[in-house]
Amino acid sequence: MKEWITGRNPVYEVLSAHHRDSFRVMVAEGAKVEGKLSQILELAKKYRLPVAKVSRKQLDQMGENHQGVALEAAGYNYSDIHEIIKAAQKREEPLFVLLLDMIQNPQNLGTLVRTAAAVGMHGIIIPQAKAAGVTPAVVHASVGSTEHIRIAQMNLSQAIDILHEEGLWIIGLEGGDGTQPVQPKHLGGPLGIVVGNEGEGLRQLTRKACDELAALPMSGQVESLNAATAGSVMIYLAYMKRLEMI
Repeated sequence: MKEWITGRNPVYEVLSAHHRDSFRVMVAEGAKVEGKLSQILELAKKYRLPVAKVSRKQLDQMGENHQGVALEAAGYNYSDIHEIIKAAQKREEPLFVLLLDMIQNPQNLGTLVRTAAAVGMHGIIIPQAKAAGVTPAVVHASVGSTEHIRIAQMNLSQAIDILHEEGLWIIGLEGGDGTQPVQPKHLGGPLGIVVGNEGEGLRQLTRKACDELAALPMSGQVESLNAATAGSVMIYLAYMKRLEMI
């Protein structure tokens, strides 16, 4: 299945990563060929992609904030959990995985993907149904980070079972009554962080599969953070702990 990726950074990242087939590039008439657009056109030439100049009105139909460029590409290539495990082994690092339990907002998914890629997590696991997948909107929201991290689709309970076999400590991010503040001592080794749905949090089966349910401590006037923000904070807490071990 083909889809249109829009925006200069997302288009550049899809082309530079070269993990999926690309077919053609459309550029707005009158667009200045400089910066990222110049790099995009160089990559299009490298991969022998046809480039067409079109009206901005035509690009408007392909997506918001297109910045004068669009790329027709194949759909996202999902990985599997074993490829994620092998990535950690190849880098000789403790496995570091993000699991997303029914995240449905593309912007939230894109933000979490970008954070996970930024700190070098080995992969992300998302459900196969009733949750956001890697669509062009998610590619755009992640500013193309989807192309630089392995993302697998599978049953989360089964994924956690496999990760437990690999020695991971699984922490579910929760904000409910009785949840204890996150313990930094648990963040340094092989780790899986689970972030729940924007409105309902973790599903019951996922919650039971976790080794620990933890909340982010807060002392201000805000009662809670949204899923993407809370998940990103937790990822960075774990990343900083891992840096202490290097």
